[in-house]
Amino acid sequence: MSDGEVFHEKQRLELCAIHALNNVLQERVFTKETADDICKRLAPQCVVNPHRSVLGTGNYDVNVIMAALQSRDLAAVWWDKRRTVQSLCMSKVHGYILNVPSRVSLGIVSLPVRRRHWLAVRQVNGQYYNLDSKLKSPACIGGEAELRTFLSEQLSQDVAEMLLVVQREVEEDGSWLNPDSPNE
Repeated sequence: MSDGEVFHEKQRLELCAIHALNNVLQERVFTKETADDICKRLAPQCVVNPHRSVLGTGNYDVNVIMAALQSRDLAAVWWDKRRTVQSLCMSKVHGYILNVPSRVSLGIVSLPVRRRHWLAVRQVNGQYYNLDSKLKSPACIGGEAELRTFLSEQLSQDVAEMLLVVQREVEEDGSWLNPDSPNE
């Protein structure tokens, strides 16, 4: 499969959470409007919504991602970084959404400020792709071994986090974890 056949939304405003959701689902499902509606449902009494940027440019939090996935009969499982990625049962995981530190730039000038950024990783036709919306095109990671290396590298950053996107049944029965993995 060529990179051109992999669905990949590119970064706009602070909408990386929306892009990560759509990229992991491999179709345009969520928009700024649907994410804003989720924010209103999560905090209906708030004048300043705690789940998004005060400026209205996005910057949605994990609660919005989790609610969005639930609306599609999916679940987000927070990955405990004390575990090794070797304990993941990858065949049970629909995709991965990572929250990683990201540089801030104005045009070509990179500022000495780091913000949080959501990105998606998903398997398409047997290959895993980094679907980071800041990339010009999807980046092929490779197979399971390369994915485990990629995830380990991403999670080695102190503030990086990972959500496993799974079917609800997989979340409930815990089958996203290899049964022969020791309880860590």
